Amino acid sequence: MANYNINTICVQGGYEPKKGEPRVVPIVQSTTFKYETSQQMGDLFDLKESGYFYTRLANPTNDAVANKICQLEGGVAAILTSSGQAANFYAIFNIASAGDHVIASSAIYGGTYNLIAKTMKNMGVETTFVDPDISPEELESKFRPNTKLVFGEVLANPALKILDIEKFAKAAHKHGVPLIVDNTFPTPIFCRPFEWGADIVTHSTTKYMNGFANSVGGAVVDSGNFDWTKYREKFPGLTTPDETYHGTVYTESFGKAAYIVKMTTNLMRDLGSIPSPQNSFYLGVGLETLHLRMERHYENALALAKHLEKHPKVSWVSFSGLENDSQHELAKKYLPKGSCGVISFGVVGGREAAVKFMDSLKLAAIVTHVADARTCVLHPASTTHRQMNDEELLAAGVSPDLIRMSVGIEDVQDIIADVDQALEK
Repeated sequence: MANYNINTICVQGGYEPKKGEPRVVPIVQSTTFKYETSQQMGDLFDLKESGYFYTRLANPTNDAVANKICQLEGGVAAILTSSGQAANFYAIFNIASAGDHVIASSAIYGGTYNLIAKTMKNMGVETTFVDPDISPEELESKFRPNTKLVFGEVLANPALKILDIEKFAKAAHKHGVPLIVDNTFPTPIFCRPFEWGADIVTHSTTKYMNGFANSVGGAVVDSGNFDWTKYREKFPGLTTPDETYHGTVYTESFGKAAYIVKMTTNLMRDLGSIPSPQNSFYLGVGLETLHLRMERHYENALALAKHLEKHPKVSWVSFSGLENDSQHELAKKYLPKGSCGVISFGVVGGREAAVKFMDSLKLAAIVTHVADARTCVLHPASTTHRQMNDEELLAAGVSPDLIRMSVGIEDVQDIIADVDQALEK
């Protein structure tokens, strides 16, 4: 659907039924697929033929939804995972292993920070975290001979800092490595990172893409733009024979799809973080209204942010749509049509006042979630980011009084009234 606009891709992308086939993507809730001969099955296992033989590696429902996300981002290949955490882990671990080095923005989701800083460190991958506002010169100094990639979030959760994609992409490419960015909050409706130089995009599809908090999932999309063969010594897993698949060289056999094929045949085969077809179906349904929902999320969030900005019991508000926000200039460049529905703010009185405010809300719910149709609220320092110490929290842009509010698509006047009554308690 390359010639269609993004709104049309949301509704009809990824799946083109033939005569007599279901109009809606079918849920292929089967672990296995039948073939007539052992040779046919053997050719699939040897990657000589394409097709389905076991859902842990590939499934028609999962592929249809992955194809839609791939089209939305403007990539060449994509894969769904069972969670956003799995997507980020796979994206990194596909090209970085023990003895390698990664550069990452410090302003990222707490779970991702923990994954990279702790769990992957235990696996032998070392990471240098940098402030997203780092100067190009200082960023250059962080690269090492064993650096394999640069990672960041387009719009940080919950600090809402915007990544200067071009700055990070330029540095990465100068040192022969790809830039991987998590585009969960803006979604391709508000930002398409490949257009700014990013090479690989990840998503927690649990959030806006699904939109209704009914299924956990993730996605990895490859632009096809990074030339792995140009830096073949850095990426032997892609450019040298894989003995587990009879000496297949992914860049030679699969061209621009090499990165995703390797992820499927190696990581998904061995680690198995595949989504259930049922969850992928829910994601596919959610994607059909993504373009409509994102506009309302942003519209409501901007109205609430402007209201809070003037409220005497609110000490500060962070939302790039506000003209005096520190991220506003970057937002005009990378997110000119909107950012998302998430705002951060502090209540006068600090942590205790923040907790009292949250407990007094009636319409908005306190949940460990963000970015669905319903307005919800969270105190990151004591929940999603509680594994971080004070120094790490500060680097991630999370102050002790920070409240993250995910503004839903309800009537904005009801949302504002709920916030006002809670602030008056």
